[in-house]
Amino acid sequence: MKSAILIAGGKGERLRPLTKDKPKAMISLMGRPIMSYILQWLESYGIRDIIVSCGYLHEVIQEYFGDGRSYNLNLKYVIEDSPLGRGGGIKQAMKSLNDPGESVIALNADAITNLNLREFIEFHKHNNGIASLVSVPLVSSYGIVDISHDNNVITFREKPELPFWINAGIYIFERRIFDMLPDKGDHETTTFPELARLKQLKAYKTKSFWRSIDTVKDLEEVRKELESLFFGSFFKV
Repeated sequence: MKSAILIAGGKGERLRPLTKDKPKAMISLMGRPIMSYILQWLESYGIRDIIVSCGYLHEVIQEYFGDGRSYNLNLKYVIEDSPLGRGGGIKQAMKSLNDPGESVIALNADAITNLNLREFIEFHKHNNGIASLVSVPLVSSYGIVDISHDNNVITFREKPELPFWINAGIYIFERRIFDMLPDKGDHETTTFPELARLKQLKAYKTKSFWRSIDTVKDLEEVRKELESLFFGSFFKV
């Protein structure tokens, strides 16, 4: 598996005013665009042929990354004249794959992860489905108060993991998914329910680092986490 589709068409309206003059994937995180972390992660696993599905202010992405040579990548851009939705954007991008028959990784360009991609690929191959998605634990947005049956406060838990799993927006697709994708719309509401009915959609559960950046608060929290990880590693004896 050598190719990936990067979904970078988001306007990031909840991140205004940061996205007034740039798409969501180009917001700066510790001095670099969010998308650069995803590209570096893909390159580290030998995924070098990247098709960027973009629309809103796409020229900002193209000007910054160019053909990808500085990242040891080969970048192509598929630009939406009008919004196609994520499913439509993926379908359009699949037409530009170098090898139309091969499996492809597809993912959002506005999240940070250190997922072991090699293990995810092996999971997908072993399960032989049409599509696989990465699923991560749902973390509460708020602190949790544990209360006894007689209404005494037992303890406080700051943003704990809840007993549910969410879609991380990282996928592996077989080529035969193409005709099931919408020309316009979201694959999560059109294609995925049908794949689930056919038992051809597999979920790879992981507790790897994964953070989606949807708000200014998310951006600040991810920055703090990355700084903590960096300094914790840097000063580790």
